[in-house]
Amino acid sequence: MGETGKRSGRLDRLADRLALLSARRVRAARGFVSQPEPRSMGLVTRGRQLVQGSVLLAGNLVEAPDGRFWDIEPPDRAFAEEAQGFAWLDDLAALGTRDARARAQAWTWDWIARHGRGRGPGWTPDLTGRRIIRWVHHATFLLAGRGQDDTEAFFQSLSQQSAYLARRWQGAAPGLPRFEALTGLVYAGISLIGMEALTGPATEALARACETDIDGEGGLATRNPEELLEVLTLLTWSAAALTEAGQTVPQQVQDAILRIAPALRALRHSDGALARFHGGGRGAEGRLEQALASAGVWGGAPPVIAMGYARLSGGRTTVIVDASSPPGGRAAETAHASTAAFELTSGRRPVVVNCGSGLTFGPMWRLAARATECHSVLAMDRVSSSRLYPTGEALQYRAAVTASRMTMGSEGTDLYLAHDGWVRTHGLTASRSLTLSHDGRRLSGVEALTALKAEARKRFEEVMTASAMQAGRFAVRFHLHPDVDAALDMGGAAVTLRLRSGEIWIFRFTGPAELSLDPSAYLEKGRLHPRPSLQIVLRGEARGFETRLGWTLAKAKDTPLAIRDLEGVEPEDPLAE
Repeated sequence: MGETGKRSGRLDRLADRLALLSARRVRAARGFVSQPEPRSMGLVTRGRQLVQGSVLLAGNLVEAPDGRFWDIEPPDRAFAEEAQGFAWLDDLAALGTRDARARAQAWTWDWIARHGRGRGPGWTPDLTGRRIIRWVHHATFLLAGRGQDDTEAFFQSLSQQSAYLARRWQGAAPGLPRFEALTGLVYAGISLIGMEALTGPATEALARACETDIDGEGGLATRNPEELLEVLTLLTWSAAALTEAGQTVPQQVQDAILRIAPALRALRHSDGALARFHGGGRGAEGRLEQALASAGVWGGAPPVIAMGYARLSGGRTTVIVDASSPPGGRAAETAHASTAAFELTSGRRPVVVNCGSGLTFGPMWRLAARATECHSVLAMDRVSSSRLYPTGEALQYRAAVTASRMTMGSEGTDLYLAHDGWVRTHGLTASRSLTLSHDGRRLSGVEALTALKAEARKRFEEVMTASAMQAGRFAVRFHLHPDVDAALDMGGAAVTLRLRSGEIWIFRFTGPAELSLDPSAYLEKGRLHPRPSLQIVLRGEARGFETRLGWTLAKAKDTPLAIRDLEGVEPEDPLAE
């Protein structure tokens, strides 16, 4: 962290302390004016694990000593933040048994005793907003059977958190953290007796955030599809809570919902899951459907470009491509070097994927997952298209898309992209052409590395001379979902892919390259360990000013036009290896 970042961190901590001192003097709310319906959904399976004392947060499975949640020593920062955000209340409420309620109550009042006066890592604007939302959603569940003293302590803590948030929501980072803070503040204002004065400023701030943090096409600066889903969810919750309380929903909030919903539909694969780019996952089970239903935006085809992603679709096949530069600013700290990478889903079955977010799998996976080699795209040997600062995790150099076009041709939908990711290092512009047939049965591609200008050609010659002609090595990777069975075929000239639906796809290539089937890893949020998988790899060398490779991924001719996909999609198992 630089000197500016350290100074900003010290100022934030000072502002937090001042806000907490002020919050301690606030008069406690006497109860609820109105209580929004509990809209946050949890998983019954996770609720059962929590009742048994097994806590799975941020990819870490920890046993609560004697069932005491707050005696757990957090294994990392992400675990501590998830614990303090109280989203685990959703899982206990989803289970809804007497034991689940007892756990939820014990852990909540233990938090009040230990952290309620501003102690611990949970006092940040976004975590406080997240916590308030859960406490309000599940207040009936939490307060059932509790005595007067516990009830007063509950409302005293809610009031202090709300007062703190009223002073510190501006400290939340733009995007999802800011919307979490402001949604929590809206909930506090419309729900708590004595906190009604918070409602007006909170809704005005939420309206401004909709204008500043959500662009005209309904996207976020982070370009993280799952974060965009969470923002839409928060906005629909806020709008519904305001409506139920007889308050006016700001027009800016309504307009933002209308912008985001079509963008998310464009980022959704044919199996209903989101494209997994820039740290985002497929989305919590049922969250996307719930958010889109709450948004009430129906009809019309999804846009072909949304938040920098291009969507190709034909028949039962979707292809989503990262067609823009990685995000900058704060988002560069978690952005991936995935320019021109794609994912392909056939019906209910993901086929070509990227490795995913490594955030919950430790520091090594967190960095590795961001590299170009962990995406389904061409990568120069050990050099990503976008690169990190030597001393930090933010992207120092971000590949810029230099050309892009999408057209509807006679064969299908054509997408062309070119970027400058290796112009500085190798003098080479990378380009990718993709064509998805109208019936979705064939995706064809052309990969090219070209030294376009005299200066670039000079750079290429210098690099090749200095490396004894070794610097031009590259690989085009196609990471496969773990459920895909793959095998080399035709004497090593093709790869046969078998999906659990019964579909068979064949991968072939043309050009100067070697084909192999190598191990890969699928980083799935909510699991303890990466899932083993495979990747198709085309290895080649750029020896001249232009190198081209062609490939096709097509359904076998005897694969029916329509398949009844009756085998169940694997359910989420929070303790799966």
